[in-house]
Amino acid sequence: MRSISLSSFLRGVSVLDTSLRKGRLKLLSNRRFIVSSNELLRNGGMIFNCGCLMWKSVRSGTLSNNSAASSLHFWLCTQINQVTRSFAVIYQLKQSPDLVGSKFLCLSFSALWIMAAKWEFEDQLSSETARNIFLRALRFHPDSAKLYQEYFRMELMSVEKQKNEKEILRRANLDTAKDLYSGEILNCGLARVVYKAAVQNIKGAKFHLSLLSIAKHFKFTKDLQRKILADLQRLYAEDPHTWDFLARQELSDELPAPEAPKSKQKKAEILAQKEEQCSRVYERALASLQTESMWELYVSFCLERYKRKTNSEELKQQRQDRLLSTFQAAHDAGLLPQARYYDWISLLFTLEKGDLAVQLLEAATDRFPGSVDMWKKRLELLITLKAENLEKVFEKALALVKTQESLPLWELMVDWSEMERSEKATESLYQKLVLNPNTTKTMKVKYLQWTYRIQGYKRARKVFSSLQENRPFSEDFFKMMIDIEKDQEKSKMGNLREYYERALREFGAAKPDIWLSYIKEELSHAEGKPENCGPIHWRAIKVLQGPAVEEFVNKYALLQSGHL
Repeated sequence: MRSISLSSFLRGVSVLDTSLRKGRLKLLSNRRFIVSSNELLRNGGMIFNCGCLMWKSVRSGTLSNNSAASSLHFWLCTQINQVTRSFAVIYQLKQSPDLVGSKFLCLSFSALWIMAAKWEFEDQLSSETARNIFLRALRFHPDSAKLYQEYFRMELMSVEKQKNEKEILRRANLDTAKDLYSGEILNCGLARVVYKAAVQNIKGAKFHLSLLSIAKHFKFTKDLQRKILADLQRLYAEDPHTWDFLARQELSDELPAPEAPKSKQKKAEILAQKEEQCSRVYERALASLQTESMWELYVSFCLERYKRKTNSEELKQQRQDRLLSTFQAAHDAGLLPQARYYDWISLLFTLEKGDLAVQLLEAATDRFPGSVDMWKKRLELLITLKAENLEKVFEKALALVKTQESLPLWELMVDWSEMERSEKATESLYQKLVLNPNTTKTMKVKYLQWTYRIQGYKRARKVFSSLQENRPFSEDFFKMMIDIEKDQEKSKMGNLREYYERALREFGAAKPDIWLSYIKEELSHAEGKPENCGPIHWRAIKVLQGPAVEEFVNKYALLQSGHL
């Protein structure tokens, strides 16, 4: 059998998928004929088998698209009840020495086990077979959290199904209802076994909470939920996510129907009380768990509640006060995450407290002296307020930030200089920055753009000429000069050719779009020479490397047909 590429195999899968939906298969001879579903599906198996042969001959790391193909093959097998055959093929792949240890095996194969179990449970109505599939899957993937979660969910769905069946039989007054269903199973016995195995193999409060979240979807799991919650508090009492859940639980507790409030004001009062109870739980957690992650969860909760809409001004004010005090407490403890400072600053601006924002940003840059984003935020605020100490703060920022990360600060500074300082001072700053290796690429483009806007076309050409031999460059530098030339009332094709040729010297081996733009310019410009297109095309084919050649050929074909 001749070898096929992965892309060819996937194209075959795509054609098959389209044919399946239409109920016909298109042959290479372009003849169409109607075939039975089984014949189509067998053809799908043939395509998959071709892919399997290819996969076995390659090394791991080239399997990025195989998950979709495996999923499609599994679906094909379900259509003709050949799931066993599907897993035989998958098992062969798994045993291949070339694929052992592949990331693909860890991810996609566990997903295929879940698909198989779901198909058995939902389509074949076989809980026992689905259970066996999950047990086999866990032998191969004992550390798969997703497998345990879906197995746990399936067992609860099985209980729900049996309870519904028993209720139907009871209503029909059939005596067999008691004998058919095990009380242990109806009491979530199997689900408890799965839960116990899951928490023994997969550690962490987040996973524990995911099982609790699944159980909450079933009304009959109150006892199981209490068991999971008790284990959570026992095993992960020092985990911030445990406390976060316990705090938020205060919001979800519902009042009995007779006590449910009717007026909007009463509802707001009760909600305010619940949020206060949540806050107390967080405060209790922080008394013994002073960590950044714990403060992060508390601040996130306060921020979420603050953003919720309410018609109660009292509740709105309570949320605002709580959020501000939480921000301040976390900051005073030195444990407020950097990202939350931006939320705090944004809130202060919303409340028109600019002076407090300035003080806060000063404290934040003292705490995170190497953060470019924090210094940028502080400088932006000082620019907005037209602060007199701006240049001193900027110099301090440059002294503390890593040189190779300072570009955003310099961009901010030149933008400010363009608006507030003299033309001479701005040009002097640009001339300094184009010589700095950490800023030269970006600043050459900005310098050229500013020169054209302020000093005109002739000066821009001189700046371009003075910089064009001073490497390194960015592609945008040449594009900017080309755009400036084309912006003239009577642009000169000779100048454009010069700029294109200069750009091609730097980027011609990897950028097919420059070649295409050059060709289009020769075709569309009043002074262009269409006869130059052939030589340019020939040069492009010779100079471009790797995938860029194919990209150029495809786009050139579109250009010739008028679609580009």
